[in-house]
Amino acid sequence: MITVIYFWKISLFNLPLAIIHMATDRLSLRRNKSITFYKSLGTGKGATFTPRDADTRRWGLLVVIEENNWEKFHNSPLINSWRKFAVSEYCAKMIPIASHGQWAGREPFTPSLTPPTDTRIAAITRARIKWSLQSLFWRAVPPVTKSLHSKAGLVAAIGIGEAPLGLQGTFSIWSDSASLREFAYKDPAHAQVIQETKDRAWYAEELFARFAIIEEHGELSPRR
Repeated sequence: MITVIYFWKISLFNLPLAIIHMATDRLSLRRNKSITFYKSLGTGKGATFTPRDADTRRWGLLVVIEENNWEKFHNSPLINSWRKFAVSEYCAKMIPIASHGQWAGREPFTPSLTPPTDTRIAAITRARIKWSLQSLFWRAVPPVTKSLHSKAGLVAAIGIGEAPLGLQGTFSIWSDSASLREFAYKDPAHAQVIQETKDRAWYAEELFARFAIIEEHGELSPRR
């Protein structure tokens, strides 16, 4: 199985089409037997990773799919329908390196026993924040965001989520594994939030996954 993520930029004029896709794509995805997990995604610009960051011009789709069926899916009516009104497309084909936690009650990514080396690395975080603790969580985000954007190995980072509130996630691209590990495990601001996560238990569900990017098309976004 491989993981594929798409992001499409659209004009605001075509926003209704994107919203329709978000509502109807699941019907086609559910029928595709080669897909074991999927999520339609809204995005954030990555400036603050808070709800005010919402980007109505970029929409995404994540699928876990059998590798021998990916080419067919990549050229399917569903994907081509997005392309008809998108201004640009970014697509990353990825192999999971590590994954901890759950997404919607499932463990969607199975790490490869022999992942490729010397590739760019992608990271996905996703958390369901307890409603009673959301204000505390959002106050803790800015220092981590500032530190993230200062890291030398960061290529791009945006927010992702299945809903505007309560379901917080990020998708980031790194030049190598060492740069991501440096931020994840040694950055003081990030370490502080990890400790607060343990102390406050503000997540009802959380997931962190790393991937080797084996194929990319298009540009996600420039580094800030």
